[in-house]
Amino acid sequence: MRALQTSFIFLAAWGASGSVIQRQNKGGFEDGQPIDGNGKGAPFSGGTNHALDLQNPDNLGRQSADNGVVPNLKWSFSDSKTRILRGGWVREQVVTDLPASKQISSAQQHLTKGSIRELHWHRVAEWGYVYAGSIVVSGVNQDGQFEVAKLDEGDVWYFPKGVAHTVQGLEDENEFLLIFDDGDFDAVGTTFNVDDWITHTPKSILAKNFGLPESVFGSVPSPNPYIINGTIDHHNVTGGNGELTGNASFAYYSKDHPLEKVPGEGGTLRIVDSRTFPIATTIAASIVTLKPGGLRELHWHPNAEEWLYFHKGQGRATVFIGSAAARTFDFRAGDTGVFPDNSGHYIENTSDTEELVWIEIYKSDRVEDISLTQWLALTPAGIVATALNIPLEVAENLQKEKQLLIKDR
Repeated sequence: MRALQTSFIFLAAWGASGSVIQRQNKGGFEDGQPIDGNGKGAPFSGGTNHALDLQNPDNLGRQSADNGVVPNLKWSFSDSKTRILRGGWVREQVVTDLPASKQISSAQQHLTKGSIRELHWHRVAEWGYVYAGSIVVSGVNQDGQFEVAKLDEGDVWYFPKGVAHTVQGLEDENEFLLIFDDGDFDAVGTTFNVDDWITHTPKSILAKNFGLPESVFGSVPSPNPYIINGTIDHHNVTGGNGELTGNASFAYYSKDHPLEKVPGEGGTLRIVDSRTFPIATTIAASIVTLKPGGLRELHWHPNAEEWLYFHKGQGRATVFIGSAAARTFDFRAGDTGVFPDNSGHYIENTSDTEELVWIEIYKSDRVEDISLTQWLALTPAGIVATALNIPLEVAENLQKEKQLLIKDR
């Protein structure tokens, strides 16, 4: 039994002179201490965030297989600055937050009933996933074709770069994940808000362009409000060159698509890429639910880095970046992560009772992965047995079908 260790931190500061904080712990990774129980490590005496240490035991050196220098591949939305507005809020994760995420940036956004993400467009593509409430998205392309779509929990939208669009909340509270196919989303020249443009255009030009009096544009909001309080609009849209449908649709409805087959029986998997959502040519996604104790099998992605958003539960992943370098990360709801292009990894649900739910994003037209087990199973068994120094009969009986999500065993 590990001995009880007690450390005292004395704080002397303005208004707190002489106050004492006492921290008690048993000493070990699960108690937030870098001690392995086999003679390595020593307890913290101060200068640490104990709550974070408890949530990230693998940062303390728990995983002995970790090796070399691997950059930080994790960011929590809770560490992002939240912008609160009349009608909702938004918080982002961009490349300055997570430098390893060069291809993807993201945001969580919340709209109250009737509130509108103001009219805008981007020089990058936008992908969205509704996880609470329901919304209406509307967009217009360069041919004058339009779409107005009601999306519910589990539904997805995609606007190609340059498409004019907006989002409005329909329920009392509505929340969604936004993905952009560029890590530096906050760079100047990435997002273009209509009211911002109109405010910075001479009113005489606006009057000439729209055929309206200059006074019409005297109350356009400035600076741009980003989210606007509003009421739900029930007007039908007509005109233009017609409504976008079929493969050109900006909307993906989850109810119309069955889940993928999962041989390992460890959870559910939904792939949303150009094969099931043809308009989405630059962002592909997997939406994953992993049972308690389950494992997303060892694999890598040959076509893109993998960006992740953890929505529910808790888990861990070890990322192998080559040259014997590997690092383990612990994830909880609200965390994001990025695994470098072609890096080997797994994801494990570390809860005994709760499902782990996450979204995988790739800057690609489709989701691709190579299974470690399947690769070895489809390689001559003698070669595998020699290379790994394992019995030949083990190599001969490896699973030849991807297991994807493996149930606890």
